[in-house]
Amino acid sequence: MSVAEIVIDYTKCDRAGPNFVQIPNDLYSLNFPGSSEGNPPEYMSIQGVGTANKVTWPTMKCTIKFDVPVTMKKPVFMYYRLTHFYQNHRRYIKSMDPKQLSGVYRSAQDLKDSGCDPLSVVEENGVTYPIYPCGLIANSMFNDTFDLTLKPFGTTTTTTNQPYNLTDIGIAWKDTATKYGPQPYANLSMVKPPPNWWKSYPNGYSNSTPPIDITKNEHFQVWMRISGLPNFRKMYAKNEKEHLHVGTYTIDVDMNYNVTSFGGTKSLVISTVSFMGGRNPFLGIAYIVVGVLCVVLGLLFTARHLYKPRRLGDHTYLSWNQNAAPNESSSNSIASMDEAPPSATATGASVHY
Repeated sequence: MSVAEIVIDYTKCDRAGPNFVQIPNDLYSLNFPGSSEGNPPEYMSIQGVGTANKVTWPTMKCTIKFDVPVTMKKPVFMYYRLTHFYQNHRRYIKSMDPKQLSGVYRSAQDLKDSGCDPLSVVEENGVTYPIYPCGLIANSMFNDTFDLTLKPFGTTTTTTNQPYNLTDIGIAWKDTATKYGPQPYANLSMVKPPPNWWKSYPNGYSNSTPPIDITKNEHFQVWMRISGLPNFRKMYAKNEKEHLHVGTYTIDVDMNYNVTSFGGTKSLVISTVSFMGGRNPFLGIAYIVVGVLCVVLGLLFTARHLYKPRRLGDHTYLSWNQNAAPNESSSNSIASMDEAPPSATATGASVHY
């Protein structure tokens, strides 16, 4: 089974304007085994409105248009991909509080002594408030919003002419939910959201705008699972029941996440999988490089053995035998003197036994 994959870098979509423009060749990758790639993808952007927790804010809405030249067999997965984001940095990895995430009450003083520093507490008007959830990982959570519906576009419609719906339920690993518990703060006015969550909580937490439920928010759970490399992808949605049929589709993205501050990029990825997993050319290249290296070393050792063979189990090359070789003659002389019985003592007297 071959893997079909669409990767589209939409970092600069906010500069595209209100009409569709072709995406540069170096900003997308299309892989459809046994078929042509179809038309190049395009995108456009307009001023939009982001919404969360009954709060709205201005944002750029990016619409991405792409072709599916062959049916993508179920299951179909949608990911976001980030580059140059070092989630594996030692300080970043430690910047969280497992007890707080599991639902244990943690005061501001408790968090000061935790690994969440430098985002453990916030001071306002001389009062110190705990941050929930605290730490660099939670603060940097990816917050671009993808529409969970791929819409057929224009006259080049799909074979079914129906929208393709995805779900964000079940995108986190099954064991992940056990790490999280309900938020433990009864008085929400005495706890603050992470600084980068200000768009969703401009006035902080309240009973009408409570914190996200981390026991159910799988996007949060996916983000909190650290990636080992600076270029990574994380699952956003999936459809395990239906094929993605041939056609031209569009998807809307609310652009909230700033990647230019750290010189990174963000991409939309739509992919199928095989029995070996998703498409990963790095793994194949690594196997080939290691295989070639083993062959080269094997040939070198074979040539060395043919040129200067060594008998199996030969002890002459052992280190202590090498060190003993120069003293072999003197050792033999001493041994011969010990073996011959002396004929007289130093005084000339005969030796009696």
